[in-house]
Amino acid sequence: MPRRNTRGRHGELNEAARLADRLQQAGYTRRDIARILDRDPSLVSQFYTKNKGAAFVPALRQVVAALEAGGITDLPELAAIAARHTQRRTTASGARARVRGKAVLITPTGTGTGRVGAQAIASGSARLRPLIAEAARRGLRLAFTVRLAKTGYLHPSGSRTDSPGIRRDVTQRADHTEERSYGSAQTGGFDAADFARRVDAAAGDVTAAVHQWLVQTGRIHPDAHITHLEIRTWRPR
Repeated sequence: MPRRNTRGRHGELNEAARLADRLQQAGYTRRDIARILDRDPSLVSQFYTKNKGAAFVPALRQVVAALEAGGITDLPELAAIAARHTQRRTTASGARARVRGKAVLITPTGTGTGRVGAQAIASGSARLRPLIAEAARRGLRLAFTVRLAKTGYLHPSGSRTDSPGIRRDVTQRADHTEERSYGSAQTGGFDAADFARRVDAAAGDVTAAVHQWLVQTGRIHPDAHITHLEIRTWRPR
């Protein structure tokens, strides 16, 4: 159960706290909300105790809308949405204050996940690039799941040649697409630094870099179109 505020009825809360409550009702913790906003968890508590958070209301509104109307639940995606609607603080002279710039959410153990759908795919899955770059900087491993039309794959569903050693090889969808996973902690996955170089060579287009790898390794047809993409990272043992 998410923690409830102790100040009484919802009418006593400011808008930042009310929006934070809606996120908590959806299962997110105050720490999760802080990660989405790229701020310290103590700030979220101050929405309730010190009436703070007005500067984050536009970002929180967009995050709640993405969650409730758009079905977006992944923390890195929600953080990317929030970052686009968070105003930078200013100093007394009016200059932008220095704040942490990265909204890449990778835990101390190296675990991180980013998922994009059709709209982001069309623009090269740019929001996944920082995740891959940070994973490369930390020397992590990565794996990915792609979704595309069944006819786009060269190997039949469940082929060990296609995704050797991965238990959840294939997820079939009602729209005649399939999700297939490549790499896992059990099989060792892929070197994040290698994929970062591939993304750089593709001018930052993550979709194109993954598509090129799938074609080069004989897994999909060159004209296959990726509709969804997920990147997962972890620290090698």
